[in-house]
Amino acid sequence: MSEKYKAILMMGAPGSGKGTHGKWLGNLLGFVHVASGDLFRALDKNSELGKIFVEYSSKGLLVPDDFTVRLWEDHMKRMVAAKKFNPATETLVLDGIPRNVNQAKMMDPLIDVQKIVVICVEHGLDEIVQRMKLRAEKEGRHDDANEATIRNRFAVYQKETKPLLDHYPVSLQVHVNGLQGGPVPVAHDVICALLGRTNEMKPLPH
Repeated sequence: MSEKYKAILMMGAPGSGKGTHGKWLGNLLGFVHVASGDLFRALDKNSELGKIFVEYSSKGLLVPDDFTVRLWEDHMKRMVAAKKFNPATETLVLDGIPRNVNQAKMMDPLIDVQKIVVICVEHGLDEIVQRMKLRAEKEGRHDDANEATIRNRFAVYQKETKPLLDHYPVSLQVHVNGLQGGPVPVAHDVICALLGRTNEMKPLPH
């Protein structure tokens, strides 16, 4: 790849709603949403790569970094070839990747990070678990149905994903209130953040 992909990173704990808000943003002109979870779920579970994914996801663990980055890079090449993403005029909204510092280092030569949107949710872990189990029922997402798996995913996020913020300049990071009751209010803050109009954002709860 001759030039880096322009990218916005969506961050937030499991159940924070970053996927919902990432999709909303991806529908806007000039943005393309790519979620690592969607790439993994689209894998043929009987294929070699699919079996590797199931082995890890069923335990709430992150799949190996090289596998994740390779899967994402191959997907992006297909998107460019199919003219579903134009690196010259569009910006990626990355959801769930990079997921730890090692992945970030592997992707540094591939993406030009424009902003990092961190969706902050003050819900207790028990409430997040119930929200994710409800989502699993509605969407048929079996990876969210097991409570032990959910709790382990949250622990993995705290240990491996949050340190990502130390990898990137503070000037790129914007913390958005995820307690506003739906995608549109939160998306308003996200858009303000991307346009540099953080003075118009709703304050985080204290």
